[in-house]
Amino acid sequence: QGVLVPGLGTFAVVPEQINGTEEVYVVRRPIFQLDMDMSCLRELVFPTVMMPGDIEIMPLDYWWLSQANSFPPDVVRGCVEETILLYSFQLRDGQCPAFAFENIGILSCQDNVLCMQFHCSCIAGLESRDTWVALLLT
Repeated sequence: QGVLVPGLGTFAVVPEQINGTEEVYVVRRPIFQLDMDMSCLRELVFPTVMMPGDIEIMPLDYWWLSQANSFPPDVVRGCVEETILLYSFQLRDGQCPAFAFENIGILSCQDNVLCMQFHCSCIAGLESRDTWVALLLT
């Protein structure tokens, strides 16, 4: 399943089949599909990621997040919205700060390319059997 972060994009885990010389590997790997206002991305390039049509996309669960940090869901929602708004303003102004997602990865801009770089620990946590194949793909 995928998770939609409104104003930013969708995180999902997709299965991918790789044909090895002696074996076929099917690994689960994370992807991120950017979904920001194009006016924020004036001169930035970002990789096109195609989300498979069979993935169920769920909205960000503010209640679950509130349980993890002891703030009410409406406060969590406001913080997420304001953070994404601030990030989009910074991109619009030509600043390229890194946007870190704890235990997931970093959305960063290098040489005018905005891309999501997943932490090795995130990938390894998704794929225990063929971790190295998943790491090489991602």
